[in-house]
Amino acid sequence: MAGTDQPIIIKKVVKGGGGGHHGGAWKVAYADFVTAMMAFFLLMWLINTTTPEQKRGIADYFAPASVSPANSGSGAPLQGTSPGDDGVQGSGDSSQRQRLAPTAPQRNDRRQQQTPEASPAEDGEPAVAMDAVMEAQERRAEAQLYSASQSLRQAMQEMPELAELSNHVLMDITPEGLRIQLIDQEGRPMFDPGSVEPNDRAVALLRAVARIADRLPNRVAIAGHTDSGPTSADGYSNWDLSSDRANAARAVLQSEGITDDRIYEVRGKAGSEPLYPDDPFMPGNRRISITLLREAPVLPNGHRL
Repeated sequence: MAGTDQPIIIKKVVKGGGGGHHGGAWKVAYADFVTAMMAFFLLMWLINTTTPEQKRGIADYFAPASVSPANSGSGAPLQGTSPGDDGVQGSGDSSQRQRLAPTAPQRNDRRQQQTPEASPAEDGEPAVAMDAVMEAQERRAEAQLYSASQSLRQAMQEMPELAELSNHVLMDITPEGLRIQLIDQEGRPMFDPGSVEPNDRAVALLRAVARIADRLPNRVAIAGHTDSGPTSADGYSNWDLSSDRANAARAVLQSEGITDDRIYEVRGKAGSEPLYPDDPFMPGNRRISITLLREAPVLPNGHRL
C-alpha cells in the first residue's frame, strides 16, 4: 500500500495584476501634474512680461458688469416682488402710500395746479443719465489713450530704425493724459550738447509719435526738460534751452501733420521736474515730454456741473 500512494503536489499560481512599478496609472497622474505645472509657469511668465497698462486692460475686460445694489424682492436681476410688497423703485410702505393716495378728482386738480418746476425725482433722473454718459465717454477716452500707447510700441517693434531706440521712450497714462517722454541715454542724447535742434534719432521718434497722435483728436502739450547742469553760453539759461527744444519738437510734430489747433501749449521746465530726483545731473533728466491730453466730454446746452 505504501508503494502505491502518489505524492500530493500543491501548486501555487501567482496572478499578475499589473501593479507596482510596472503599472501605467501613475504615468497619467504624472502627465497631468506636469501639464498643470507648465500652465502655471506659463501664466507666471505672461504676468511678468505684460506692462501695467496691459494688466489694467485685462482686468477691465474680466471685470463683472455693474448691477443694481438693491436686494428687495427675490434678489433676482429683475427684482420681482409679490403683490403688496415694495419693489426696487418703491419709497415707503405700500399701505401708507395707499392711505395717502388721492382720489381721481383730487389727482386732476393737483395736475392742473402743478408748477413747471420738476420734482426732485424727475430732476435727478436726467442728472444720473448724464453722469452715465460722461462716465462712458471717459472710459472710451481712456481706451483710446491705451490703444495709442500700444500702437506706438508696436510701431517701434516693427520698424528696425526705431527698435533700437525703444530704450529712449517712456510712456505712462497720467491724470493729464498719455505722456510720452523721449529721454537721453548715456552717450546717446536726443539733442547735441547746447543745441536746440533734435538729432536724427530724436526726429525719428518725434515723427513716430506724430503719426500716432494724428489719429486722435486730443490736443498736445509739449514740455522740454534739462538736467541741473549749467549751460555753456552766458546769459542763456536752462529755461531758455528747454523752451527752445520744446519748440523745436513742436515744429517736427507739425511737419508730420499736427495742426496749430491741436497744440495746447509749449513750455520749458529746465531742471524743475527731474525724472531722477536722486541724481539731478543724470542724462535721463534731459528729455522731451509729449502729452496727449484728456479731453473733457461735450456737455449739452444748459447742463451745469
